[in-house]
Amino acid sequence: MPSYNNKNIVMHELIGLEVEVVNSSDTSQIGTCGTVVDETKNTLLVKTKDGTKRVIKKISTFKFVADKDKFIVDGEEINFRPHERIERGLKFYRKRA
Repeated sequence: MPSYNNKNIVMHELIGLEVEVVNSSDTSQIGTCGTVVDETKNTLLVKTKDGTKRVIKKISTFKFVADKDKFIVDGEEINFRPHERIERGLKFYRKRA
């Protein structure tokens, strides 16, 4: 498993991580939590105890758990195709503390 930190979380693989939606302009998505099972450019597919839910990245703020560390990520920072995140997400990587 890769080593995640607050800077590089926006450039790493998200599938397999625990996630919780902590804020969203779609209030029905707030509180959705589970494991990321798939990802597209605009959404995360999250396996929850109630089934699988699709969460829109751009309008949401996420709390990811990796190696018992927690990271808050704005959906704008990861709103790319997974294979584009390394190149296009670099500007967000530089901004993160």
